[in-house]
Amino acid sequence: MFKNTMPPVIKSLLIINIGIYILQYFILEFFTLFGTPFSYIFMHLFALNPLFSDGLNYLTSNNFWVWQLVTYQFLHGGLWHLFFNMFALWMFGMELENRWGSTRFLVYYLLSGIGAGLSQIFIGPLIGQVGPTVGASGAIYGILLAFGLTFPNRPIFMFPLFIPIPAKLFVIIFAAIELFSGFSSNDGVAHFAHLGGALTGLLLMLFGDRIGVFKLFEGWTNRLFRRKSSSIRDFYSQTYERHEQPRNMFEVRWSRPKQEDTFERKLYEIEQEQTNPYSPKSTLIIEGEEITQRRIDEILDKISISGYQSLTEREKKILTELSRKL
Repeated sequence: MFKNTMPPVIKSLLIINIGIYILQYFILEFFTLFGTPFSYIFMHLFALNPLFSDGLNYLTSNNFWVWQLVTYQFLHGGLWHLFFNMFALWMFGMELENRWGSTRFLVYYLLSGIGAGLSQIFIGPLIGQVGPTVGASGAIYGILLAFGLTFPNRPIFMFPLFIPIPAKLFVIIFAAIELFSGFSSNDGVAHFAHLGGALTGLLLMLFGDRIGVFKLFEGWTNRLFRRKSSSIRDFYSQTYERHEQPRNMFEVRWSRPKQEDTFERKLYEIEQEQTNPYSPKSTLIIEGEEITQRRIDEILDKISISGYQSLTEREKKILTELSRKL
């Protein structure tokens, strides 16, 4: 199976996260509003602020907004925080997006991050963590969980041992470390957010299809990717028509020789059917339906967006018959 080393969702996530990091630390730091740095205002609006400020006793009303459950995933506390999260996203998420399709992968990633955020705002105050939370780590732990379940025996080199261990064991070890650290250390790391992301990922893997979570978001994400891909195709086709086609063209057509002999004429027709895949007699017809190039493009677009498993049985049959014909 062909593996795209930079599938569209991961590529977009990398660009967005890096772009926001540059905006946050290299642009907003130099501007102020009434003496307050823009970077502070940016964090106040988009980092995940605590829902409770004193254990579970005092509900804050001016710091937490619901959109922060998504936006905090794209903010990071430093360069190494950003680097390790993005590296893990690419290393473990690449094969998942190629296998699942972009739509499913994006929904899974964002929901894992939201689950991690909910864990943090409800459990964090109980262990004294009431500050803003940033980072994609919760969603990354959901990706790690999915990788371990999808490729359980894939060998992974774990720092600092540098010996290959199965992916399923790798995930168990990391979860155990996070659970222990969550109760024993006060290092400023949202360990229960990591566990919340992994737990949300597990629930999505087990029940996401049964309760229709992925179907719920499939419509608008498919339209998003389809609009993007068709706009790109339109741009290149218009560019080609405008700039690449020469004005003076000679059109060459093959014409049938005017043989009077019936046997020679029949032999010529057979040869044309075998050598010309676009001849009318070589058109692919399945169960009475003529399969056009547009129909084939729609199937290929669907694979690119949602993965092979999203095809209907008829679409799979069309691809099978087409591969035999070619």
